[in-house]
Amino acid sequence: MSPQVIVNGLLLGGIYAAVGVGFSLTWGVLNIINIAHGAMVMLGAYVTFLLFSRFGVDPFLSIPASMLVLFLLGYVLQRFLINRVIPHGVFMTLVLTFGLSLFLIDMALLFFSGDYRSVTPSYAGSGLSLGGVIVPYQRLGAFMISILIVALLNVYLGRSKTGRAIRATALNRQAAQLVGVDIARIYAVTFGIGAALAGAAGSLLAVTITITPYMGNVFIGKAFVIATLGGLGTVQGALVGGLVLGLAESLGAALIGPSYQQAIGFGILLLVLIFRPEGIMGKQFFAEVK
Repeated sequence: MSPQVIVNGLLLGGIYAAVGVGFSLTWGVLNIINIAHGAMVMLGAYVTFLLFSRFGVDPFLSIPASMLVLFLLGYVLQRFLINRVIPHGVFMTLVLTFGLSLFLIDMALLFFSGDYRSVTPSYAGSGLSLGGVIVPYQRLGAFMISILIVALLNVYLGRSKTGRAIRATALNRQAAQLVGVDIARIYAVTFGIGAALAGAAGSLLAVTITITPYMGNVFIGKAFVIATLGGLGTVQGALVGGLVLGLAESLGAALIGPSYQQAIGFGILLLVLIFRPEGIMGKQFFAEVK
């Protein structure tokens, strides 16, 4: 087995972790399958593209801007729109977020057209050579920042007051309400964080792939696989799920061809659902919404 294939899989998996962690958090805490998550990844990529093309901002330095824009969008959408349909069940939120996804894609088509866009910083195409293994600077930077984001999120959820409230709400919504947690605010903040993480993932992807309004359609499927594979609502699970999926796709592409990458991901999903439905690091994490 080629070391290059393993390195490629790990680098890819790190970026996948950034894609999946926000989706997993939102699903685990709010019990919402956010179909618009992929479109939010796409918006994050376009924020990076705009800052790079108009102002020459390095794509990695644009991540805070992408996260801020998407956090505000996610917070407003949840507080004033999604929160209204949560009491009506998971199916209604699924339909609503699907509609939001279509709307965001159409807005991207309106403002950016369907043309392919790319972000090519000065270090594009160059990389490290370690014992015959090539590590592109873009993918290495994206991998390192993704791991940093996941680590910071884990610290935030474990040590901050709001983070602990998010965990409490996920474990038992009614008990959290009894001790004074503002559930509506926590839901909005959590959805905003999930959207911000999608924005960060979009910025990371902008330096590795071409940008189109439809790019998120691929990554909503991957986010679903990662969340299920790692375990709902667990930050560490999203990291593990992303790395496993990245390695599996890289190995599968090398062994049986790149055209089977999507099938490999969903094949893993099927096996996990059969043998360990709670995921590798998961547990019954979310509170039921009645």
